[in-house]
Order: sequence, then structure tokens, then C-alpha cells
Amino acid sequence: MWGKLLGACFGFMFGKFLGALLGLFVGHMFDRSLKQDFDRAGGFRGFFNHEDVSQRQALFFSSCFAVMGHIAKSNGRVNEMHIRAATQFMDEMGLSGEDKREAQHAFRAGKEADFSMNATLREFREHFAGRFDMLQLFLEIQIQMAFSDGHLAEQEKALLEQVAKGLGVSKTHFNFILKRYQAEFAFRQQQQRFSQQQQQHHQGRTSSTSDAGMNRRQALDILGLEEGADARTVKKAYRKLMAQHHPDKLVSQGLPEHMMKLAQKKSQDIQAAYEYLKA
Repeated sequence: MWGKLLGACFGFMFGKFLGALLGLFVGHMFDRSLKQDFDRAGGFRGFFNHEDVSQRQALFFSSCFAVMGHIAKSNGRVNEMHIRAATQFMDEMGLSGEDKREAQHAFRAGKEADFSMNATLREFREHFAGRFDMLQLFLEIQIQMAFSDGHLAEQEKALLEQVAKGLGVSKTHFNFILKRYQAEFAFRQQQQRFSQQQQQHHQGRTSSTSDAGMNRRQALDILGLEEGADARTVKKAYRKLMAQHHPDKLVSQGLPEHMMKLAQKKSQDIQAAYEYLKA
């Protein structure tokens, strides 16, 4: 409103009625842009949302590890590989003391027979309504956990599909995310093997090394693209995925700061894929 009012006044001063009309239009565009920024910041709630962000971070943290625990017991018994992966995940996040105990407690709760994953997902979705990037990242983390032993069992895939449905993610988009993660996993495994071989080579135990570079198929899958994608399509996919996984933005929406490294790793993989395809 103020943009339109001031625009009309200044326009009238310099151009009479024609100037007032032009000023009114410019003011309207300013008001609209300002409103969009205001809404993205959470509207009037943005002035009082510090506690709300902290609550969402706590919910993301506990729900994430609880669902991890549930997936670890997908075939009726605890998968030790998933437990090791969850522990490694906690270590990578730098969890210690009370934070680590809370993560372990949530993980154990998810393994209990009376754990309701649907109720957990329903509460999570209600608190992160309108924040699709957060819902997607939550699903990506669960896919990473299920894939920790290098393959996806049918029971695990069925549970992940249930998670996706509970979050409001379509089956088509779930398959899109799964395919992207499989490419990320293959690339990281390739990098790890290369690093190990390099280390052995420097220690004089081997004279051969493999290529740690990304291949075209991996790069396309990481960006969610098909063969034949042109430069404009590649750039558009890259920008969209980088925006979805920007660590600072995700933290402001409720991602626990401990989990920033996860978003950073995904951003690095997306960047590597883009650099390969644009070369």
C-alpha cells in the first residue's frame, strides 16, 4: 500500500496525472515484491519465530533418528549395518554428550514395537508444511540410511515409500530422489576406493590407481537429467538443486545445525556433477 501511495504522490509531482499513474504502477510492483519477501520470511510470525525454528530443529532431529531406527528393523530384526551407519552419521555430525544421547534414545524408540511411524510423519509434516525442501531432505536422509549396506531390500524400499507418502511426496518424485541418491552413492564409493588406493600407492603397497572422476551417467543422474539434456536444462537443474540444498537456508527453515554437513555434502556432489557436464 505505501509503495503505491508514495509512487502516486511523487509521480504527480513530476508528471501530473500521467506521472501519478506511472508512479502508482511502480509502487504496486514494489509492494508486491516487498510482500513476497515478507511472506518468505514468515509474515508477522517472522518477528517472533526464533523459538519456532528451535522447535522445528528439535522435531527434525528426533523424528529423523526415530525413523532411522524403524528402518533399521525393517525385516523384523535390527540390521547391525544400519546401527553402525547411524553411529557414523552421529559422529560425522559431531554429536557428543546430551545431543548424542538424545539421538540414540530416538533411534532406540524407533525400533520399539509400539513406534508409530505414521503418527511421527504426520506431526513432522504438519510442522514443516510449505517447506518442501525440508520434507525432501528428510526423505533423502532415510534413503541414505537404508542404502548404508550398498543395496536396498524390498522391505526397506516399502518402508521408504511409506515415508514418502506420509510426507506428501509422490511415488514419481520418490523414484526420482532414489535414482539421484544411487548415483551419489556410487560416486562417493568411487572416491573412497580411489582415496584408499592412493594411500596404498604412497605407502608402496600398490602401483596402480583407479580414476576417481565422475562419469557422464552419474553426473546426469545426480542432477536428475536424461541423456541429451542441453546446457540450459543442465544449468536450470543445477540451480534448482543447489537452492533446495543450501545449508544456511535449510537451517533457517528448521534443519538442526549439526546436520549442515549433510546438506554441504549434497551440494558438493551437485556442484561436481554440474562441473563435469558443463566442461
